[in-house]
Amino acid sequence: MNNLFKSVGFRIAKNRILLNLSQEKLAELAHVHRNFIGCVERAERRPSINTLLRIAKALNISMEELFKDF
Repeated sequence: MNNLFKSVGFRIAKNRILLNLSQEKLAELAHVHRNFIGCVERAERRPSINTLLRIAKALNISMEELFKDF
């Protein structure tokens, strides 16, 4: 299960960087706190499905992309 959250966090960070977004800007777009984005990217927090949907939408990717290979 921990590998799942590491993988999701990695994909969030990768896509955020590809879009040239700061953690702060992604947090603003996804309606979460900036610190929360950092914690998710490092797999220190486990976001809800609703939060993951908002993050995916802000990154313009699908939920399937976040959970690819799982």
